[in-house]
Formats: sequence, C-alpha cells, structure tokens
Amino acid sequence: MMKNIKSTNTIKLLALLFVSSLAFVGCSSDDDGHHDDHDHEEELITTVRYTLTNGTDIVTLEFQDLDGEGGADGTYDVSGPLTANTTYTGAIKLLNETENPADDITLEVEDEGDDHEFFYTTTISDITISKNDIDEDGNPIGIATTFVTGDAGTGSLTIELIHEPTKPNDGTSINAGGSTDVEVTFPIQVQ
Repeated sequence: MMKNIKSTNTIKLLALLFVSSLAFVGCSSDDDGHHDDHDHEEELITTVRYTLTNGTDIVTLEFQDLDGEGGADGTYDVSGPLTANTTYTGAIKLLNETENPADDITLEVEDEGDDHEFFYTTTISDITISKNDIDEDGNPIGIATTFVTGDAGTGSLTIELIHEPTKPNDGTSINAGGSTDVEVTFPIQVQ
C-alpha cells in the first residue's frame, strides 16, 4: 500500500511541476528588446490603399474588406493603368473603416517602424520600387515609395506588411521572418 500512495504522490507532484513549468513558459517575459504583446494582431485592417502619383497621373490600388477576415470576400479595385517609363511617388494607407471616423492604422505602423516593414513584389520585371522612409535605426519601412515603370506589360503587384521582420534584410519578405499583418495582390497594367 505504501508503494501505491508514494507512486500516486509522485505522479501528482510531477503533474504539478509540469503545469507550473507551462505557466512559467507562457508568462515569461521577452528580454530581447522586441515587443511580444502582439497588440498589432488586435488591429483590424479593412482597407489597403496604395496611391501612385505623377502630376495629374494618379493610379489608386485599393483592397477593401469591411467585415474582416472570415466574412464576405474583400474587393480589389485598380483605378487604371500605369504609364510606361514613368516615375511615381507612392504612398500606402491602412485603415480600419469599421470605426467612425476610420482609424488610420498607418500612423501606428509609422510609430512602430522598427517593428514593421512593407514589401512590394511585382511580376513585371521592368518595375522598380524603392522605399523612401526609415525607422529610428535607419532601416526601411516602406510607407513612402518611389515606383518606376519601364516598358508596357501586364502582371501583378503584391504588398505585404510584416510585423517584427529581421532588419536589415535582403529586401524580400521571403527572408525577412516575422509575421504577416496584411498581404494583398493587385492586377496591374503598364501601357
């Protein structure tokens, strides 16, 4: 009998230690300087608007999903074709339009620039996109861009916002690590 009681007490003690270690791991603090509270995950992004401007030549690419993930599919709208061999000034805006007035999530991304970076990937080889804004450490954020078209062509443009990417990185989201806050792909045409 004593052996059974001792064995039962040992099992209870091991179970208690296991549960305690899980609680310790789950509540451990992050001392590497990165914010691990993931408040960004609670922000709803209903609208991604990328505006490209060259004088009166303005092209707007907009994704909108007012009911958020899991509801109706979002909509994509591209206001028109881009002009070949042209330099555009690009500006991206993220909104939560379930709020009134709409909450500008771009301001939060800018404030937390060291924890965010936009990545722009196009299937049209004659397009180059440069990021013009930097975080407090001198690494790119990508809210402001220069978008240069080459010859005529048709393809797509993918815009990704990565949270806590490795900085500096090689300029691609593939090797940046972190987690994706938003990713949208637009059909684009250069003529």
